[in-house]
Amino acid sequence: MPDAPGWLQGRVAIVTGAGRGIGRATAEAMARAGAHVVLAARTPSQLEAVREAISTSGGAATVAATDVGDGREVDRLFAVAERVGAPTALVCAAAVLHKVPIEATTSQTWEETLRINLTGTFLCCRAAFGPMRRAGGGRIVNLASLSGVYGTEKFPGLAAYNVSKYGVVGLTEAIAVEGRAHGITAICISPGAVDTQMLRRANPQLKAGLTPARVADLIVSLLDGPITPASGANIPLFSNA
Repeated sequence: MPDAPGWLQGRVAIVTGAGRGIGRATAEAMARAGAHVVLAARTPSQLEAVREAISTSGGAATVAATDVGDGREVDRLFAVAERVGAPTALVCAAAVLHKVPIEATTSQTWEETLRINLTGTFLCCRAAFGPMRRAGGGRIVNLASLSGVYGTEKFPGLAAYNVSKYGVVGLTEAIAVEGRAHGITAICISPGAVDTQMLRRANPQLKAGLTPARVADLIVSLLDGPITPASGANIPLFSNA
């Protein structure tokens, strides 16, 4: 007997930060799992390359260039998604990282980091609640970092980034509580050293123990599996073991 289709099959899913790194790998993996993926990031050329790769592999994707830190652009993103169908899956992977000593961290750097990494995640999760509630439920995965996990080693120059990721963990817990009555679940993933441009910017000497594809496979397995009992959890990823 063939396996039953996973939860993602036939869903409309939004992935932010989909132009590269974990976001791109996740978008491609979700498309392989049968979702129509709406690709969001600030660089249209990157998104178009991802869309073409998904299409070539037989998947479906729609490009929606978006600055997730701008509430009006997030509203447009969800309007694009709803023209495809009810967006009932959301992965928030958009993030920026500036490595700057604390005394040299300007208000502009601080505000941009929190605007994209934390406020952007909030705006997307808030926008997702309406269509997910109307559809009878939905699933959200937010990308934080070991940089936002208490007791893990922190690198110098990443104060704004670390704070933003602590915030994403707390936001996910709050979303899980408020979503429970509506069948909306939320999980946080906190990867450590993933082979991305962001890791090389944070610490060029650190050896990556994870690939974007491995993280993406975990996200898809969570979305396709019995995720509800784990809603609100933060999952730290220390290695590829």
